[in-house]
Amino acid sequence: MFSFYFVIQSTFIMNTENYLKDISEIKSLMHKSTRFFSLSGLAGILAGVYAIIGALIAYFMIDYSDRKYVILHGELFYYIVLDLFLIALLSSITAIVLSYRKAQKNNESLWDATSKRLLLNFLVPLITGGIYIIIKIFSNHYGHTGALMLIFYGLALINASKYTLGNVQYLGYAEVVLGLLCSIFPGYVFFFWIAGFGVMHIIYGSMIYFKHDR
Repeated sequence: MFSFYFVIQSTFIMNTENYLKDISEIKSLMHKSTRFFSLSGLAGILAGVYAIIGALIAYFMIDYSDRKYVILHGELFYYIVLDLFLIALLSSITAIVLSYRKAQKNNESLWDATSKRLLLNFLVPLITGGIYIIIKIFSNHYGHTGALMLIFYGLALINASKYTLGNVQYLGYAEVVLGLLCSIFPGYVFFFWIAGFGVMHIIYGSMIYFKHDR
């Protein structure tokens, strides 16, 4: 009788462990199917480096001899915008190439339903912000352009974070906070811009690289 009870108890424990294991595997598969994990930490680091280099180029384009802070206007402003556009383009190309390599290494698809949702949720706030910034530029309202870039970029990251690595949202929150501070002190836009797009990207990219990429 005791042996029979022991067999039943052992079978029950084994079945329970198998069920829990199956549930864990199902949850893991569901998690992977709804999140894009091929974001490259190295791409984030390089994006930060590009941003700092671009900001330094812009810095040396400006004459600081008669003031302690910067107010951009006229032709100089459009050169700065072109500089920022080239940085964004180079960062995007780097992210695509390195994420593609990471996806291949992990036997994952770079372009699937999850990555499409990620891109859509990222681009909607970003494009909306871009259009709004362009409207402000053509209205000759340049003062808060840097702040708006940081804020809308941060909102885009927060909106897309539910489809990728969870800590992306913290980068987004940092960008929004820096953008709000930049709107209070618009004359120091480059310092906030370097902090947001440069330093924060390097910190975030390093965290992703050492935690997920190596």
